[in-house]
Amino acid sequence: MLVLLLFFLSNFACTTLTLPTSVLLPENVDRSVICQLELDEAKVKHFKDAIENSYWFELFMDDLPLWGFVGELPPGKKSENGKHALYTHKSINVKYNKDQIIHVNLTQDNLIPLEAGRTVELTYSVNWIPTDVTFARRFDVYLDYPFFEHQIHWFSIFNSFMMVIFLTGLVSMILMRTLRNDYAKYAWEDDDLESLERDVNEESGWKLVHGDVFRPPSSLVLLSAVVGTEFGFCLNIILAMKTWYSGLTLFRRGAIVTTFIVCYALTSFISGYVSGGMYSRSGGMLYPSLLQAARNISNNIPPLTHFQSSLMLVCSGKHWIKCMILTASLFPFLCFGIGFVLNTIAIFYGSLAAIPFGTMVVVFVIWGFISFPLALLGTVVGRNWSGAPNNPCRVKTIPRPIPEKKWYLTPSVVSLMGGLLPFGSIFIEMYFVFTSFWNYKVYYVYGFMLLVFLILLVVTVCVTIVGTYFLLNAENYHWQWTSFFSAASTAVYVYLYSIYYYYVKTKMFGFFQTSFYFGYTLMFCLGLGILCGSNLFVRRIYRNIKCD
Repeated sequence: MLVLLLFFLSNFACTTLTLPTSVLLPENVDRSVICQLELDEAKVKHFKDAIENSYWFELFMDDLPLWGFVGELPPGKKSENGKHALYTHKSINVKYNKDQIIHVNLTQDNLIPLEAGRTVELTYSVNWIPTDVTFARRFDVYLDYPFFEHQIHWFSIFNSFMMVIFLTGLVSMILMRTLRNDYAKYAWEDDDLESLERDVNEESGWKLVHGDVFRPPSSLVLLSAVVGTEFGFCLNIILAMKTWYSGLTLFRRGAIVTTFIVCYALTSFISGYVSGGMYSRSGGMLYPSLLQAARNISNNIPPLTHFQSSLMLVCSGKHWIKCMILTASLFPFLCFGIGFVLNTIAIFYGSLAAIPFGTMVVVFVIWGFISFPLALLGTVVGRNWSGAPNNPCRVKTIPRPIPEKKWYLTPSVVSLMGGLLPFGSIFIEMYFVFTSFWNYKVYYVYGFMLLVFLILLVVTVCVTIVGTYFLLNAENYHWQWTSFFSAASTAVYVYLYSIYYYYVKTKMFGFFQTSFYFGYTLMFCLGLGILCGSNLFVRRIYRNIKCD
């Protein structure tokens, strides 16, 4: 059934008007009255503000959008003394093929001066025109081919591809030359005690921290939940883009968001599986030598009995339930918190941008009955099936002191510098995505997006490897969070770019528009940061060295 909603924008607050059902029938309508509008001082002021700031309304007909300005200000009259005029007649041209609507067009006329105390009639007319265009091609008129397929778009892809070649070459040099030489030197056995002592004295860098590099990181539960969410995100993005690329999302408003929510719910099992396995391998029921040493010490010192029980609680994986719940609720609750604040602001301003209560209930049901149980199941399966300890080096009882290094080898600097290259690989695509979302263009080049996404993954892996290698060479074994943030910091640069885009590329103003812009951008950057984080390098480089 065809539904027509007319949004008269006033201070970015929307008023809904439903057109008569006669528009639904394939019959021409010359001129018919929708309703009568009584203008008082408040309404006149709102309409004047909308006209002066070039606000426009949006009309949907069978999910096809139409746009038009609220009114018109005579040329050269930009003050309140000018005669603001309101469009009161809407003429809709509808092209159809058999029983399907193919194209709609809106024109406006009959300008009426805005004066308080006046009653105006809002009218419409409909003209039905047959066409041979098929239903599958009806969105072509809305696709901005010159904008999205501009030469600069292709150039950015080529530039990112060259960056991938450079980074993979750099990583290959590290792995094939530096590490191979280190392996050969470190694995060399010599019965000569003097030679052996000389080799030990010459050791430096990442080899010296082999007894501490697999020590459980701080906030292991949070790290496991974030990494698990990251893997679910990767699969979620691939599935969602496959659906978007098919073009099905163009035929229904909100289909992109719906697809993402459904895919996120279905991939929650993967998130839980990775999270549970990582937690169990890193801190749950691991390091029996460390646990036994702590047990022996605490048995001899009565005051440490409580310490023994606490350590056994952590090392035996008793906190895996927290990990399970956090994995299932981390990103959804972050989005819920941001969405709740934005929804409150929208309700305060009386805007239709507020999410309906029914929609919130549906999303909560999807999370509670699909996403949450799948995440719990995945965590249990991952903890029991992929949680066996497989560290190539034994963790020493006493942590090794970390020497002081230059400022550019500190974890914070390594993390911030790591996000520059991944951001550079998606910088141009971010412009098209922001323009599509905030300037209301139909984004359809999902092939570009998939290619940029794959380039982002490769660049992220390369940057993480290089950053982690330099950190370990500085004899700093706290690599887990640094490795994650060195790639996740890409989201920081995207958010900084969004600030530039807001002030330079948009004409938004006021608390309502600003809060929605930065709120939704923050939600996007949180997801991007979780998606980019990585820590898969260290286990590989310590696999071939000799450990006591």
